[in-house]
This record gives sequence, C-alpha cells and structure tokens, in this order.
Amino acid sequence: MNMDSILRAKGREVVSINEALSLKDAAKLMDSHGIGALLVCDSHDRPTGVLSERDIIRELAINGAAGLGRPISGAITPAFLTAAPEDLTDTVMVRMTERRVRHLPVLDQGQVVGIVSIGDLVKAKIATVEAETADLRNYIHH
Repeated sequence: MNMDSILRAKGREVVSINEALSLKDAAKLMDSHGIGALLVCDSHDRPTGVLSERDIIRELAINGAAGLGRPISGAITPAFLTAAPEDLTDTVMVRMTERRVRHLPVLDQGQVVGIVSIGDLVKAKIATVEAETADLRNYIHH
C-alpha cells in the first residue's frame, strides 16, 4: 500500500495555518477540527513545517502560559519530512519512526496533496495483514 491509497481512503483535507499566528491560535484550530497537527505555511502559502500537539506542550513546559502567545514559527523544526504519493507504507513508517515524527505531509510535484499520521499508517498496515490472513485462511480451507 502507498500514500496515495491511504489518502484516498482517509481523505486529502489538510488544515494549515500561517507561521506568524500564535500557538494559541493553532491550539484552537486543532481543537475545532479534532486533529493533532497542522501544516504550517509561510506568508506565500509555502509549507514550512508541521506543528503538533507535542510542540505546543513543549512550549508550555518551557515558557508557561506565556508560550501560547509566541508565534508558531518559533515552535516548529524548520526542516521537516515529506512523503510522495507512491511511497510505500513500510518505507514511510520506518522513516517516521527513525525521526520520531507522527505527522507527514504528502507532496506531489511540490504540492501538498494530504497529510498522513503514524496512526493512519498503522491502520493501513493492520488492514493489509488482516486481508492477507483472510486470503491464507480461504486458501487453506478450499
């Protein structure tokens, strides 16, 4: 299974936010959409990173409640991983695990076409294993 298959199943909606807005704005946006990460974009709408709940918690731990007033740009790591639609689930899972990343934008020719979480990949992997198990059972019983 590849990233395109996962995005077709889960949807391609990506919620993004401008890096100049505050962490409080980001937290409110995540809450209103029921999500754990946002794609962060610059003033030209180019992706600059991913902001996760963990990033916000880290800012709170370091700066207290005042951290929520800080701009998003100060809470994200500038270099971030991406995947391509044709990247395989196993390959992306390894990359995410090695870098301890839980959310990954999927880019097709430089354009964001979706975002996958480690949970999406685990769900897809489980579905694949269950389908293979069912196929083996059917083969054995017939």
